[in-house]
Amino acid sequence: MIRRESNLNLVYAKVFLGEEGLDKSWQKEFTPETKCVHCNSDARIAFVNHEKDENRFIADLHSNEEESMWPHDATAVAVYFCKSCLKPTALFNQG
Repeated sequence: MIRRESNLNLVYAKVFLGEEGLDKSWQKEFTPETKCVHCNSDARIAFVNHEKDENRFIADLHSNEEESMWPHDATAVAVYFCKSCLKPTALFNQG
């Protein structure tokens, strides 16, 4: 029998639905609503993706070069959906 390694069981982050994720931040807590970046209407929290403080990070995906910006640490990303246009808006912070 051949044993195959799979990364399907590795957990790099946890997703928290709705307001359950507002305190899953590396800095100030996320708010239940924010302004939509597309139409400036109110956008409501959908979920928060919170990276664990171990393993791999979004920061590892690309280098943080002089001409471009990229996160340098573990991130927490809050995704909101607009009440008017339904387009997503995301806010993030890092540890």
